[in-house]
Amino acid sequence: METEKTTGQASEGDALSQPQRPQGTPGPQEAITEPAKLLRIATMVRELLEETRQATIDEPGRARLREIYLRSFDELREVLSPDLQQELAELVPPMDAVPTESEIRVAQAQLVGWLEGLFHGIQAALFSQQAAARAQFEELRRRGLPGGGPPGPPQPQGGPGAYL
Repeated sequence: METEKTTGQASEGDALSQPQRPQGTPGPQEAITEPAKLLRIATMVRELLEETRQATIDEPGRARLREIYLRSFDELREVLSPDLQQELAELVPPMDAVPTESEIRVAQAQLVGWLEGLFHGIQAALFSQQAAARAQFEELRRRGLPGGGPPGPPQPQGGPGAYL
């Protein structure tokens, strides 16, 4: 985790798709610094995609969608690690002019798909971390090490005290 706000590292959940590195070699640090912002942007882009599927959009509407799309892209870059920024930049098609309806739909669908893949990667990383922690706990239990309950006051040795 890079900062206190960092919540997920998709690289751990994507271990099968990552090339094996020698131990001690640092890998890419895929991280999200503001998950709430990421979720808000993803929800907005998904809703825009649904709206564009249901209506015919005139040229001013497509120009506005282009602005929203590009701003969403810029906002996403602010919350992503450099590795994820590069991946997103490679997938986002450039929009220099007012896009056609089909261009804006494809671009939005592609962005929504990438975000959903990112969320699945985060979920997989969390599941993997939880499974590893559970396995480590079970190993400790199997070895018979103390479970780590809260320490209490020392228990008196022997029977009741003289005053009872």
